[in-house]
Order: sequence, then structure tokens, then C-alpha cells
Amino acid sequence: MESIRLDQLKDKHLGKIGSEKRDRYEQQLKVEILAEQIRQLRKERKLTQRELGQLIGVQRAQISKLENGQSNITIGTILKLLGALEAQINFSIYKREELKVT
Repeated sequence: MESIRLDQLKDKHLGKIGSEKRDRYEQQLKVEILAEQIRQLRKERKLTQRELGQLIGVQRAQISKLENGQSNITIGTILKLLGALEAQINFSIYKREELKVT
């Protein structure tokens, strides 16, 4: 049986990198991963959503939305969150040509 790589499945079902459907999928996936990491960090620090919200100046409901990937979040808010959670983030920027798999 021939194996199929994940990027091949994405190409087939979502379109090639750069297509609208593929870009939406990839962006949503990144949001969900970030949201889950924030939730895990909060729990590791033994903070409630309310406590974390108080640390950064937002309501508990906003933290809930962030953790469920239901809210747009600014870079400033991400940095506040990570500061309150005693964590940091690394950003890497790549041109699309550099991401293509050959």
C-alpha cells in the first residue's frame, strides 16, 4: 500500500498552498493550536479564566473565547497573556516560496 503524506492530502482536499480554502484551514488550525496552548499554560499555572482575565484587564468571557478560538486576538493581548502566564512566544516569518515542499 502506497503511503500518502499529509501535505498531499491537504492539496487534494483543501487545495494547494495559497488557495483561499487552504489558507483559511491553515489559519484556523494555528488559532486552535494557540488557543489550546494558552489553556494548558493557564491550567499549569493554576489560574482560573477569571484570574487570568484580571491579570491582563479583560473579562473571564474574553479568556473563554480566546481558549476556544472564537475571538480575534491582537498581538498586544497575546503578549499580555504570555507575560501573565510567565511564557514567551517565538514568531518566524517565511515567504510562501520557502514553505513549498518539493
